[in-house]
Amino acid sequence: MQALIFDVDGTLADTETAHLHAFNAAFAEAGLDWFWDEALYSSLLKVAGGKERLLHYWRTVECEEAGGPRAREAVDALHALKTRHYTERMRERGVPLRPGIARLIDEANEAGLRVAIATTTTPANLDALLQAHFGASWRHRFAAIGDAGTTPAKKPAPDVYRHVLEQLGLQPAACLAFEDSRNGLLAARAARVPVIVTPSAFTAREDFDGALAVLPHLGDPHAPIVAMVRGEWHRWVDLATLRRWHQDATRRPDSAAHGALNADQANASASRQ
Repeated sequence: MQALIFDVDGTLADTETAHLHAFNAAFAEAGLDWFWDEALYSSLLKVAGGKERLLHYWRTVECEEAGGPRAREAVDALHALKTRHYTERMRERGVPLRPGIARLIDEANEAGLRVAIATTTTPANLDALLQAHFGASWRHRFAAIGDAGTTPAKKPAPDVYRHVLEQLGLQPAACLAFEDSRNGLLAARAARVPVIVTPSAFTAREDFDGALAVLPHLGDPHAPIVAMVRGEWHRWVDLATLRRWHQDATRRPDSAAHGALNADQANASASRQ
């Protein structure tokens, strides 16, 4: 295991509520009568990418207008409004990183293990979140970054993972990915990278078959998890634990592609909170 690759929205931080508020604020500013509640937004998250999500929804409520010659231009403008609202919200209120994220990134940096980002969110959203936690030079903390500006194809396409692997100069089996959604899991697996899933409230009911492990979060001493993986109880996940899981998975010929090592979700309800 030579690198950890993190998704962003829902994985590094529970940002989806902030995104939802930003979408609704953009709709109001644009004079639209659209409003997304949490249930609707959860279903729309299956469509990867903010612009793609907007166009998909528009087609469901106004199919003819959504197919017009200037539809893409309208979606771009609406998405720009949403991005502004999101970045302003991040500056004013911020969103904490999920338990275990900062600790694990620090552990990896200290151990000389490379850390990367594979997301399909926009660079502006990425900067708004991580600058608040790691400062203006946050990009120096990461050996490779793939986002919507580097790889337009959205998850579940594996393009962003392949881009990050190329930047790192590593084979897929030398890496470990962290995701919160089925689309992210499928993208990493299609790139043959083993995956640990930490579902968010918006993705907890999705199918994560093929994940290396499924955990409520990565845990911290002040925010422990209660989960059993391969017969061992864990209160938080550290590098030594990840190395064992990764080694167990990659020593099997089909494990990186098929997720042969699965978590015993002894506390499955925790992942749905």
